[in-house]
Amino acid sequence: MRLWSIHPKYLDPQGLVAVWREALLAQAVLRGETKGYRNHPQLDRFWSQSLPLMAISTYLKAVHIEACSRGYSFDSRKITLIQECELIPVTFGQLWYEFQHLLRKLSRRNPTLHRKWRAISSPESHPLFLAHPGNIEPWERERADA
Repeated sequence: MRLWSIHPKYLDPQGLVAVWREALLAQAVLRGETKGYRNHPQLDRFWSQSLPLMAISTYLKAVHIEACSRGYSFDSRKITLIQECELIPVTFGQLWYEFQHLLRKLSRRNPTLHRKWRAISSPESHPLFLAHPGNIEPWERERADA
């Protein structure tokens, strides 16, 4: 499960569809509708919110907006609550780690997007997150090849 901290505009079509599905799965986990993934580290920052379902719905809303801007028809009725919530902090180190992870994927999957984004030195965060100085987040499972 990868719930990107970077803005969904950077994702290629496969990445955008995947994050939509994974965020819907996260929503089901947060609603207690599934036994799997309850302790997944990507969910820590949602569980830590006073209203976790509101946080994931805000996350999904931004993904939905990006999908609509590309002409995709993601079903907004799948979002449990469509309300805004407080921004969740994320470190610049986390954003950079994720962006580099995405660039590696794009270099294989979508060279055109890779060329477009590779010069970015300070990627934007997903609208739910507020970036601040710091290293990779403690919940991230770093991988040498990630």
